[in-house]
Amino acid sequence: SVGANLNREWTTVRPDYVAPTPSRSPEVLSVLSAMDRTGVDFFLDVHGDEELPYVFFSGAERTPIWSKDAPDGTKGERIRRLHGYFVSCYRRQNPDVQKEIGYPPPDSEEIAMAHMNVATNQVSNRFDCLGLTLEMPFKDCATNADPERGFDVRRAKRLGADLVEALEGIRPFLRAEGEFWKGVFGEEDEYVV
Repeated sequence: SVGANLNREWTTVRPDYVAPTPSRSPEVLSVLSAMDRTGVDFFLDVHGDEELPYVFFSGAERTPIWSKDAPDGTKGERIRRLHGYFVSCYRRQNPDVQKEIGYPPPDSEEIAMAHMNVATNQVSNRFDCLGLTLEMPFKDCATNADPERGFDVRRAKRLGADLVEALEGIRPFLRAEGEFWKGVFGEEDEYVV
């Protein structure tokens, strides 16, 4: 890239700024092209947050997929339920993961639409899939503090390894239809704003 914020290069949201392009964001163009060929069932964009000392997730809240009418009439329920269940599966595997603290969702659908160039929003909507941004702390994780070592390489590796177990937990539901969550997902698996 040539200094572009690659997390904001996933589609054009302003007429005066086309994205992605071969000159400014070839990485995004290439990955998106591959995704178009293969399809996507789950998307996770991994980041580090300098301010919030937590492991947390941000989803595609208030974008069209979040309010999309499902064939059975449930509005946005599928992605909201998958979001909550995935974070719960991950939390059961890793003590650093929590779902109470994170970025607030956009205040309106209009604000969310202005951010459709963000990877999670674009991929979730383009492929009708659960897409999330995982944010990790830079120094220590307040939910499982370790004053001597902080959120170090060892903990980051464990977070990555535990991701596999969380994905295994949600895998059967990623393309499920109907109200698949009924009788399977518990109260602890609810999406938390």
